[in-house]
Amino acid sequence: MPGGATVAGVWAFLSSRLRRWLILAVVVPAVGWLLGKAGDVIEARRGPSGLTRFLQTVSGWLVPGLARGPSERTPADPTGVRDPGAPAR
Repeated sequence: MPGGATVAGVWAFLSSRLRRWLILAVVVPAVGWLLGKAGDVIEARRGPSGLTRFLQTVSGWLVPGLARGPSERTPADPTGVRDPGAPAR
C-alpha cells in the first residue's frame, strides 16, 4: 500500500463494532458459501458422504438462505397475489 501502510495497520484504526460488523456481514457468509461449494464439489466427484453432509449443514447454519438445488427453490406463483380481499381480475 502507498506510504508503507499495511492492511493490519488500517484494520487497527477501525472501531471494534465496525470490525465485528464486517466479520459478521462479510466474512461469515463468505466462509459459509465456500464450505457449501466445497461440499458440492466433493459430492459431485465422490458422491454423498458424511463429510459432504457436514459441510453443507455447516454452510446452512452460516448462510441460512442459501438454496441447495432446484428442490429447495419455490416456484413463483403464476396466478399472482392470493389475497382473499383483492378484487378478481
